[in-house]
Amino acid sequence: MSDFTKRPDGLLVPAGINRRGFLAGTAALGLAAGFAGTMLAGDARAEEPKRGGHLKLGLKGGATTDTLDPAGYSGSVSFVIGHLWGDTLVESDPKTGAPMPALAESWEPSADASQWTFKIRSDVSFHDGSKMTIADVIATLKRHSDEGSKSGALGLMRSIKTIEEKAGALVLTLTEGNADLPLLLTDYHLIIQPRGGVDNPASPIGTGPYKLASYEAGLRSTFEKNANDWRQDRGFVDSVEIIVMNDTTARIAALSSGQVHFINNIDPKTVPLLKRAPHVEILRTAGKGFYSFLMHCDTAPFDNNNLRLALKYAIDRQAILDRVVGGFGTLGNDYPVNENYALAPEGIEQRAYDPDKAAFHFKKSGHDRPILLRTSDAAFPGAIDAAVLFQESAKKAGIELEVRREPEDGYWTNVWNVQPFCASYWGGRPTQDSRYSTSYLSSAEWNDTRFKREDFDKLLLQARSELDDAKRKEMYKTMAMTVRDEGGLILPVFNDYVNAASASLKGFVHDIGNDLSNGYVASRVWLDS
Repeated sequence: MSDFTKRPDGLLVPAGINRRGFLAGTAALGLAAGFAGTMLAGDARAEEPKRGGHLKLGLKGGATTDTLDPAGYSGSVSFVIGHLWGDTLVESDPKTGAPMPALAESWEPSADASQWTFKIRSDVSFHDGSKMTIADVIATLKRHSDEGSKSGALGLMRSIKTIEEKAGALVLTLTEGNADLPLLLTDYHLIIQPRGGVDNPASPIGTGPYKLASYEAGLRSTFEKNANDWRQDRGFVDSVEIIVMNDTTARIAALSSGQVHFINNIDPKTVPLLKRAPHVEILRTAGKGFYSFLMHCDTAPFDNNNLRLALKYAIDRQAILDRVVGGFGTLGNDYPVNENYALAPEGIEQRAYDPDKAAFHFKKSGHDRPILLRTSDAAFPGAIDAAVLFQESAKKAGIELEVRREPEDGYWTNVWNVQPFCASYWGGRPTQDSRYSTSYLSSAEWNDTRFKREDFDKLLLQARSELDDAKRKEMYKTMAMTVRDEGGLILPVFNDYVNAASASLKGFVHDIGNDLSNGYVASRVWLDS
């Protein structure tokens, strides 16, 4: 597990291969020409951006152990910092999640999606004035592919067999076909650096909209506008300041008093308090992350599918959405994908709380003893309350749940992925392939429901290399229904991302399924004051 943190939070460290569904030829068919302005999609384009001012962000998710080496980035603060000073080869469209040109202006796959050719921009310079070349791109990707790099992107880079230049283009050859390969390159660790950052990996010399002016890990960072930015559709403020505020009360106080323009990670329970503050706006973005309860399909009594179905019908999802999440989310349906994913399945009936069906399957399972459920608020905010609600709703079906509160310290080491029935949280993944590959492929290290099916594995691999989106969508629907009806996942809710800003902050882009405008918050917004 050297490529991941202990906690399965999709934002902090990516797990599995980072992919995103898309029409394979879109970039080559003209997206490069239409790139300018895509960052300000939708409602944000209704207002003309204003330039100037000093933007201040109060962010949770920083530590004194943070580094400026993109390979070691983890947490929300590093996520935003990297997007200020650097660029990746590919970005994702905020509305659709489809891959969009960035430092790579176009790409083409081979017929089996096992080889991809990228045209790299030739008119971009680094902050130090040197011209970005394809050699810099190759060196960057190779550094993050090196087993000794300890890069957060190492796991996803393992699918790339060769990285080379051919006829002035970047050519990536994969170990197997992957229709989502361009979105692998959106990973925030893969910031292109001069000579790949090999000489000085922690040197923040990039091609991004801002230059780093000062940096105190876990405390404060400041940035100045890059006057020679190769793009005109970003970087509207003159300077940016990030203040690390891991304490919730401190963040709320800073925003309410006007000390900062934006804060992240708002507890839904504090939203009513913030709404009373003048000139404060709540920013709610639909997410891909979810709160869940996990059963090990290979461990008694959860190796009995009737028991698993009984528990899935015995949970009151709406009660958890209303009373635990405060309504800041959407109902789950026992498969780990929602409408924020490209090619999301349609027409799957929503599983509802049904004590009669729960009692039927429970009786059919032959199990008649209490069932131990382990929980802790380390799993997700309100996980203990959610477990108690689950206990109450299951009781009406004649199912006795014994709720055991576990210590927060060590929960992700001693309980999650160890004990057969527990509360958990998963952050979103860029694509359905990466979502299923991370925790439902039989060989996945983080297969935390012990769901192992050869037919499922085969279908997953077939879908990965399928360039026909209609065919892929049908495959993903079959996979979703298999997990829903036979897997060990109980998924009551997908949680939203809840942030807040002062009324003077304009242009915030709700990037589909992603927090902090997918890390681009500071370069997309402007100040109207």
